[in-house]
Amino acid sequence: MIILGIETSCDETGVALYSETAGLMAHRIYSQIALHEEFGGVVPELASRDQIQKLLPLILQLLTDEEIALSDLSAIAYTAGPGLAGSLMVGACVGRSLAYALNIPAIPVNHLEAHLLAPMLEENPPTFPHLALLVSGGHCALIHVEKLGGYFIIGETQDDAVGEAFDKTARILGMPYPGGPKIATLALEGNPTRYHFPRPMTDRPGLDFSFSGIKTFAANLIHQEGSDPSTFPDIAASFQRAIIDTLVIKSRRAIQQTGLSTLVVSGGVSANQLLREELALMARDLNIELHFPRLEFCTDNGAMVAYAGFQHIKQGKKTDLTINIEPRWGMGSNLRLIHS
Repeated sequence: MIILGIETSCDETGVALYSETAGLMAHRIYSQIALHEEFGGVVPELASRDQIQKLLPLILQLLTDEEIALSDLSAIAYTAGPGLAGSLMVGACVGRSLAYALNIPAIPVNHLEAHLLAPMLEENPPTFPHLALLVSGGHCALIHVEKLGGYFIIGETQDDAVGEAFDKTARILGMPYPGGPKIATLALEGNPTRYHFPRPMTDRPGLDFSFSGIKTFAANLIHQEGSDPSTFPDIAASFQRAIIDTLVIKSRRAIQQTGLSTLVVSGGVSANQLLREELALMARDLNIELHFPRLEFCTDNGAMVAYAGFQHIKQGKKTDLTINIEPRWGMGSNLRLIHS
C-alpha cells in the first residue's frame, strides 16, 4: 500500500509518499516565503494561485524520482482543514480528482492531527498514551493523546498562538516574514534578563495559555526603546525567554497533573532551539521521555499528511466523492479532539 500525501493548508506546497512496508519513501516541499516576504505575511490569493501552478508538477516529479507510477498508488490523503480556503481547495480538488480517476480512496486529513502524528515518522516514535504540546502559527494546546484518534484537550490558548506572537513581534521590530526564526536568531545576541516580560496565567491554576499580553508588552517596549535599535537583541531575547518559560511551566504542570511519562512536541514552533533545550532539561528533571519531529517536519509538510491518511485507511475510514474543505476545522468532534 502506497499513500500520496498532499499538504496545501497555507503557504507551503508539500507532497509525500508513505508505504505500508517501507514507511516514508520520500517527500518534497515548495516554500512560498520569497513570494510573501515583501508583504510581511501570507497573502491568501497569492498562496492559492501559486499552489495551483506548483502542486501537480511537484507530485509528478516526486513520482518520477521514486519510480512510482500513478497506478501504484493505493490512496490519496490531502489536508482538508483548517487553513486558507483557497489553498485547501487546491489540494482537495487535485487529491479528489486523482483518486476518482485512479478509482482509489481519497482521505481528508485534519492539519492539526497530522502535526500531532508527525513525531511518529521518527525512528524511535513515542508510544501511547502521551501528552502532546502543539505549538504553531495558529494553534497552541496541551493534548492528552490516549491513542490514535483519542485526543483530549486539557489546555489551549485563549487568544494568540505562539507562532502568531513571534511573527507579530518580529514585524514590530521591522523584521521580514517569517519572523519567528528571525526573532530566535536575534535573541542569540541579546540578554534575556534585561527586560522582565510577563508570564501570563502561570501564577494561577490551570493549563490554558495567553500570549496577547506578552505581545502587547513587547510592542510597548519597542515603542519606548525604538530610538535605540541596539536594545532590540535584548528585547528579542527577553521576549523569547518569556514565551519559552510559559510553555515549559504549563508543560511541567500538565505532566504532573496527568501522570503521563512522555511529552511529544509538534508544530512549527517546536523547531525553536531554546524550547527544545528547556524542555529537555525539564524532561530530565521529571524523568520522562521527550519527542520532537525532525526539523523539516516541524513546519507544514506532506509526510505527516501521508502518514495520517495511512492510519485512517488502516482504521477503515471511507468518504464519498464530495470535495469538501473545512477552513475552520478546529479541535472539535470532527477531529475527535474532545475538551476534558
